[in-house]
Amino acid sequence: MTKNTLNETERMVVTRVFDAPRELVWEAWTNPKYVMEWWGPKGFTAPFCEIDFRVGGKFLCCMRSPDGQEFWNGGEYHEIVPHEKIVSSMYFADSKGNRVDPAHYGMEHEAIDGLHDVILFEDIGNGQTKLTFIGNETMQNALESGQLEGWNQILDKVAAVVEGLAQAK
Repeated sequence: MTKNTLNETERMVVTRVFDAPRELVWEAWTNPKYVMEWWGPKGFTAPFCEIDFRVGGKFLCCMRSPDGQEFWNGGEYHEIVPHEKIVSSMYFADSKGNRVDPAHYGMEHEAIDGLHDVILFEDIGNGQTKLTFIGNETMQNALESGQLEGWNQILDKVAAVVEGLAQAK
């Protein structure tokens, strides 16, 4: 089987249920002000995030490790269904948004060519929203590389942002 023929069940999938309406979860995921609060796993900060949220638009975010090392990610939006679905590509970048090889940051990364990240937002009733993140790599690689754990930590941070938004309403 080649990397381009993976089906959805072989890809990294992370889900989370939030005690908030879908619109608030969407806002936390798409507004750069809030993305800067959750971009990166536990202990990481995000000093910069710029988003052109439209199909064909790009994003650029910086993730800073606890020891001060910066990692930049860029990407492009391929499909947006408001409050329901986002399809995007993401890649390692420099501070200007130019694609760089993961080795630039001392990393190996085995993204699946031709596949994009898919984020689904589902209203499951009782004011709750289920978010499903389908990554562009295999679940096996995500487990071995620590990315699955990282995405779970990120979703913990998203939950804190969503909770703050819900309390402000």
